[in-house]
Amino acid sequence: MSTATLSWRQYRLERRMFWRNPAAAFFSFFLPLLFLFLFGAIFRDSQENLDIIVPGIAGLSVMATTFNALATQMTFLREQGVLKRIHGTPLPGGAYLAGIIGSAATNAVFQIAIVIVAARFVFNIGWPQNWPDLIVFTLLGITCFAAMGVAYSHVIPNFEAAPAYTNIVFLPMIFISSVFYDVDVLPKFLADIAEALPLIHVINGLKAGLVTGAPLSDQLSDLAVLAIWTVASVFFAIRGFSWTTRD
Repeated sequence: MSTATLSWRQYRLERRMFWRNPAAAFFSFFLPLLFLFLFGAIFRDSQENLDIIVPGIAGLSVMATTFNALATQMTFLREQGVLKRIHGTPLPGGAYLAGIIGSAATNAVFQIAIVIVAARFVFNIGWPQNWPDLIVFTLLGITCFAAMGVAYSHVIPNFEAAPAYTNIVFLPMIFISSVFYDVDVLPKFLADIAEALPLIHVINGLKAGLVTGAPLSDQLSDLAVLAIWTVASVFFAIRGFSWTTRD
């Protein structure tokens, strides 16, 4: 049986397991949407604020369903010995990991689709203005944050510590990366930190796709920063990967 077929079977298994875990479904889908509806309701009469919040929540959703989910899941699988047992089976390790990462990527795509529909029918923002921008930055954001999640799982000592470790990265990043307000209101040193991190560049691209319709050629600096983060994250995800628990 080919690796592609085994990856597809593992992916389908991961999807079934995901929907059997209501808590995972809640935090992957409904929590970001809760932010969207809460802040959307607060700023419903301000089109300018909605144009910031909708792509911001879309970017938050991509990060939550890839970085947070994979960092936590990979730590759990490693510490529970699941990775070690899988490594000792005939199932290729690449097929197993492809199923896990593919499932997380699917959640991110679903989230973006839900945000698009909510923006259109709840907040009257309209359909995306630039589909190529939206597709490119969604895929690049998923790749970047998925690789970051796997790489970051290497530094998490155990599953009990995973929420604290992920939130210490996730929460500061979303609060300085133009998720809930324009980054221009931040002090310069925080804005400079945000510009060095990947989330704000994902949001910039999603904003171009969802709201402004700016061409992809105007987003070259955002693409460059995301490319650097993606390459570095993939490198450390592979270099630090281990099938066994820590000593």
